[in-house]
Amino acid sequence: MSKYNHQKIEQKWQKFWEENKTFAATTGSDKQKYYALDMFPYPSGVGLHVGHPEGYTATDIICRKKRHQGFEVLHPMGWDAFGLPAENYALKTGVHPAASTAENIKTFKRQIQSFGFSYDWDREVATTDEGYYKWTQWIFLQLFKKDLAYEKEMAMNWCPECRVVAANEEVEQGTHERCGTPVERKNLRQWMFGITKYADRLLDDLDTLPEWPEAIKTQQRNWIGKSVGAEVDFDLEGEKVRVFTTRPDTLFGATYFVLSPEHPLVSQITTEEKRAEVEKYQKNCAAKSELERTELNKDKSGVFTGAFAINPVNGKKIQVWIADYVMMSYGTGAIMAVPAHDERDQEFATKFGLDIIEVVGGLEDPFQKSGGKLKNSDFLDGLNVEEATAKMITHLEAKKIGEKKINFKLRDWIFTRQRFWGEPIPLVFDTEGKVHALDDSELPLTLPEIDDYHPTADGEPPLARAEDWVKVKGYFTSEGTVKTLKKGESAPGGVEIQEFKRETSTMPNWAGSSWYWLRYMDANNEQEFCSKESDKYWGNVDLYVGGTEHAVLHLLYARFWHKVLYDLGLTHTIEPFKKLINQGLILGRDGEKMSKSRGNVVNPDEIVEEFGADTLRMYEMFMGPFEQAKPWAADAVGGMRKFLDKVWRTFNEKKMGDGCPLPAFRKVVGQTIKKVEEDIDEFKFNTAISQLMIFFNEAQKSPELSRGAMKKICILLSPFAPHLAEEIWSTVFEEKESIAYAPWPTYDPQFLIDDTVNYAVQVNGKLRGDFQLPKDGSKEEAIAMAKGLEKVQKYLNEGEIKKEVFVPGKIVGFVVK
Repeated sequence: MSKYNHQKIEQKWQKFWEENKTFAATTGSDKQKYYALDMFPYPSGVGLHVGHPEGYTATDIICRKKRHQGFEVLHPMGWDAFGLPAENYALKTGVHPAASTAENIKTFKRQIQSFGFSYDWDREVATTDEGYYKWTQWIFLQLFKKDLAYEKEMAMNWCPECRVVAANEEVEQGTHERCGTPVERKNLRQWMFGITKYADRLLDDLDTLPEWPEAIKTQQRNWIGKSVGAEVDFDLEGEKVRVFTTRPDTLFGATYFVLSPEHPLVSQITTEEKRAEVEKYQKNCAAKSELERTELNKDKSGVFTGAFAINPVNGKKIQVWIADYVMMSYGTGAIMAVPAHDERDQEFATKFGLDIIEVVGGLEDPFQKSGGKLKNSDFLDGLNVEEATAKMITHLEAKKIGEKKINFKLRDWIFTRQRFWGEPIPLVFDTEGKVHALDDSELPLTLPEIDDYHPTADGEPPLARAEDWVKVKGYFTSEGTVKTLKKGESAPGGVEIQEFKRETSTMPNWAGSSWYWLRYMDANNEQEFCSKESDKYWGNVDLYVGGTEHAVLHLLYARFWHKVLYDLGLTHTIEPFKKLINQGLILGRDGEKMSKSRGNVVNPDEIVEEFGADTLRMYEMFMGPFEQAKPWAADAVGGMRKFLDKVWRTFNEKKMGDGCPLPAFRKVVGQTIKKVEEDIDEFKFNTAISQLMIFFNEAQKSPELSRGAMKKICILLSPFAPHLAEEIWSTVFEEKESIAYAPWPTYDPQFLIDDTVNYAVQVNGKLRGDFQLPKDGSKEEAIAMAKGLEKVQKYLNEGEIKKEVFVPGKIVGFVVK
């Protein structure tokens, strides 16, 4: 018998699958469809580590099983390839981002193909391909035409190292997540997406996703942050300033007022004696990120402006402060402070000696949101919180000093970046500064060639340097879009030619990943981003697997784009992803997250070379529960390879016959089919592999194996170790077709029923032995069998049997005195 040569076998079958397009998906098949999606990777220069294949292996196991079960399976792969790393690499080395990205994709694809995943490579996409980002730009224009994209000047997180705007979500502990540099606040004009218009739907539709982890849905709910309350008008030195509060019942306890340091009224109301102190504080705040300013456990800071506001419900004058924890970008940039019933306000009031008036009594915790009765609150006294809230809102609306209001923590999506390596935004400005959409025929708007990828010192994007690209001539079409003129091209007769300037910011890397699952459905369509026929057949994604780091941002943006496309009639599903699974991290040998800086990264190429891809796949699935973190153990990889060697020997050395298998063997085959099938469906891959190990241990004991039963086991093995299974299917069983579509095995449940039961034998309540008896054995047979046990007879002989106990199928007992 030949040795299990993993290198030869795996290369053979990977070549076979590629040449025969074994895993190509057919749109419109009469089979039931199944669409499984991996979160596509960013192709970095360092390549994959062993943590990456974990999720890919899981989806591959699911997809291979679904093909065995007769499904038409769409299992695609591609590359989320725009982003700062390639641009930063270009700044250091001079290598064009397109060149380094292409090289990185080549490395990633080689590695991924070496694992034997059953991807349909004919549907491969890269967000940096012009044929792909043509449709990213086209979708952007649909949002622009729907008034969901708008330009706004606002204080942004500015990274002085990368010289780009960082979204709030890209700032960690006050530093830019890309480079670790502290961010600054800088006023810049940005394109925004009105995701807040979809806040209610994004929140409510989470309830339609029962197959999403509750923890992920909770994170999204918290990020959206819906709160019901009231808006209230305060008089501030003759100016009306509106605040939002979730606790209008506590208005009588409002003892001071806070404006954001950026609020336009600050300079107007600040007294001269306080001006220098206020301006110094404003300057300090401008250097802080939003995260630093809103961090709950930081020391509270603020400055009294010298001005006063009037509490509208009791006419009392209260001091107006500025404080960094109030953000201009959230709500109205102003708050009323009720220090008796808000922890943050109380810390502030205590530090600065401001009044604290309790207006809700009978509470164990003064900061709880319900319970208790109102006091010190005039017409609300004696009411509970719910009653007081309703009555106060009625009062505010009757006096025209406020109204009921629903607010969201969610803010509109900052969509532009001052960088080169991103999708150009297909908009132009006329000579009066008015913005216009490019005509669809202009897409894709491709990136120009430039020599310097640095943004300018004042924040102008690098594309601004490409003057010949920025300044264009063109004309308006009948649809109101702009068609630009290429060199030597003339406009249609009677059409006025005008001068335009292109938008020089680019899209964030989130753009291309906000719709990519739809492109996979129809990846080679040059006329549409996805045909209605493809969308109707493949529907929403049945299974989406990826890391928890995308719990909010990517998933929220993806849901937003999908809903907009649904509203435009461009997809027929309301939600993109039916089922979501998050894999746990594979940690380094030291138990820490794998990273180049820690030196604990394990290169999968080395594992595949020494042990084989099937060994790597099975080891990663065997490490522990799929959704839990687990450390890499190099020694255990060799143990998994030894198991596959045993599998190889079992199929190649054991005698196989075509007769009916013995009942005991038939039983373990049925148990294995049942266990593996159920465990794959429940992502319990480790216990499915354990059952396969149990089976092969039993098979080794048998002098002859059933050929038909072993073919079933080979199919069960195929999702986990596809190369090995294909080789056995072809050589041992001499099958001509790939195992990939062999029908999934079935079992007869009656063969799983035990025909014997185990009895425990007790003497005077203590266990003294056990025995097996046929299930239909009588009481008399059971007692006789128990009395005949040598271990039991010793204790029975110590006295007289006073009582015999029989519990069918469980216990035979004796009372001896």
